[in-house]
Amino acid sequence: MFGEYGYMEEGQLGKPYNFKLLKRLSKYAFPYRKTVLTALFLTILITFFELAIPYLTKIAIDRYVLSSWYRMDIGGLKGSEAKDFMQKYGHLLRKSKDRSQCFIDNLDLKNLDPADLHDYKTREILTSERLYRIGSEVGAEGILEKKIKAIHELDDGSKLIPYELLNSFPKKDILKIRIADVRGVALISLILILFLVFAFVLSFGEYYLLEFTGQHMMQDIRLKLFRRMQSQAVRFFERHPVGRLVTRVTNDIENLNEMFRSVFITVFKDFFLLIGILAVLLYLNWRLALVSFVLLPFIFGLTLLFSTLAREAFRELRATVAKINAFLQERITGMRVIQLFAREKFQMDAFARINHENYLAGMKQIRVFAIFMPVMELFSSFAVALIIWYGGGKVISDQLSLGSLVAFIGYIQMFFKPIRDISEKYNIMQSAMASTERIFEFMDSKEEIPDPEHPVAPPKVKGHLTFKHISFAYEKANPVLHDISFEVTPGETVAIVGATGSGKTTLVNLAERFYDPDEGTVFLDGVDLRKWSKSELRKNISLVMQDVFIFAGNLGENISLGRKDIDARSLESAAREANALSFIERLPSGFQQDIGEGGYTLSAGERQLLSFARALAANPRVLILDEATSNVDPETERLIQKAISQMAARRTTLIVAHRLSTIRNADRILVMHHGRIVEQGTHEELMSLGDVYYKLNMLREK
Repeated sequence: MFGEYGYMEEGQLGKPYNFKLLKRLSKYAFPYRKTVLTALFLTILITFFELAIPYLTKIAIDRYVLSSWYRMDIGGLKGSEAKDFMQKYGHLLRKSKDRSQCFIDNLDLKNLDPADLHDYKTREILTSERLYRIGSEVGAEGILEKKIKAIHELDDGSKLIPYELLNSFPKKDILKIRIADVRGVALISLILILFLVFAFVLSFGEYYLLEFTGQHMMQDIRLKLFRRMQSQAVRFFERHPVGRLVTRVTNDIENLNEMFRSVFITVFKDFFLLIGILAVLLYLNWRLALVSFVLLPFIFGLTLLFSTLAREAFRELRATVAKINAFLQERITGMRVIQLFAREKFQMDAFARINHENYLAGMKQIRVFAIFMPVMELFSSFAVALIIWYGGGKVISDQLSLGSLVAFIGYIQMFFKPIRDISEKYNIMQSAMASTERIFEFMDSKEEIPDPEHPVAPPKVKGHLTFKHISFAYEKANPVLHDISFEVTPGETVAIVGATGSGKTTLVNLAERFYDPDEGTVFLDGVDLRKWSKSELRKNISLVMQDVFIFAGNLGENISLGRKDIDARSLESAAREANALSFIERLPSGFQQDIGEGGYTLSAGERQLLSFARALAANPRVLILDEATSNVDPETERLIQKAISQMAARRTTLIVAHRLSTIRNADRILVMHHGRIVEQGTHEELMSLGDVYYKLNMLREK
């Protein structure tokens, strides 16, 4: 009972990164390239602002919160050692006003060779006393005059004071002395707030532009898909379930939109963010950066393992969802049969089994994510611990500033966010790639009846229909028609009868050019149907089918089908000729009456009369009736027979008949058997033969 739709198709998954498909998809973004490039530029700016936040924190800590200087006792260096020191590090030193002492900023200690730094500390050439530098612009003379002996004055007029002494001052004096630091921290805080505001505004612009592009792309793809769908031959729709085609235009397009909206934005932003983080880490301290990179192979391996497990789990989940969809589609359609035979419990049990499969598949996917995400958090914490261990030692040995360590921790935590984002979007990428593959596979399908490059049509259509040596097979192994030849002259009414499967409806399909014959030619007014424009051909050949399809909307719209050349007068004329006007006028709103999806408010006979009016609205020269009276009551059949007589008087008419009583007045009757015309003539002539037609009549009477 399960249909094909939903199983194999939904079980297929695309590669999360299929560059051929992405390249083809990018063609739809090309018309909006300026918008996309603007969005990418905004992404780079947003990334810059995000990367700047930890670095600004570093500046605030090192330059303003923990600003420190140390005295270098150059006198402890002897001989050439002092000369070498000045050559290597002299540019880092600041001298006292009397040029008797040298001092170095804490931030410049990282520029010293680690071995030299360790040696200078051991020999106390680099003193351990932390000094605070007071700029010459700070008016602290009154506060410092009592401590003058503990103050070092530099050659630029600034002063250095021991932190121990500074901390002994009253709080208000400390704030006055460190007013530049307070202002610096306030400025950094203001810049941080401005960066966050700018990032918010730019994120809004980026999101809006990408959504704008995505919606337009999806609109273009959806329109192209529907245009492509309408150009396909009937054979295509016989081979593809309706649900699958609807999925192409709805769900698959939405999957693409979700990927563009959620994944592309994230991937581009995360790519720039990762590159930026790596660059900043190497700039801050390449040794510590390399230590933190030790975990990258493990993270990469874990991500590959996760992608494999997630792909398999997602495949199973999609397969079970497809089973549920197929099950529900079939059961809801056949609910009347289920209730009629009281099979509700059986169907409930069957649905419960499928639903449980879906539950198990969902739990499997949850377990994959439940393991991966905490493990990634564990790696993130381990990376932070590694940085604190290694970087903390560097801070203690003055080879790394505390601000740099804090920034490192911030960047490492930021580094894992893109990895988590990409992992979380993995399913979306897989689903979208599968949808993209199916969409382009559909676009590449070539099951259409082509229009001629240079259509040919007579200036005035008379309705002369000719079948000449026609052979046809839906499948090559099973021919349906064998060398069929006949013609229907203008104004003539020809009926076609025969047992089920004899090829009657196939002749109709060839006349409407739903298919092209394998051999032979069908002509209208002496012109090969393959040389006619399809729209012009079907304007002149109208078909009334046994199964009437009613669109949601009002009755008038179902007759005109949106054709602008059919006005109210033409609608009324077509309805009158089809004997449908009487029941239409009985409706409360007449032609404006809403008849609902499928025309559920109309009887079978009324729907059939409506289909006659629809066929006549364009005033065709050839009218084909395919079993048009097989599903109606005797009264409606009488109305239809009257309508057929009226219509046939002015048109070429081809009738495929199930009830032989409806075709006795036909000018000619063709009798088909196993794809061949075995008899033809009037009703009386065929009855007198006592062969196939006669036997069919006898069977109907019995």
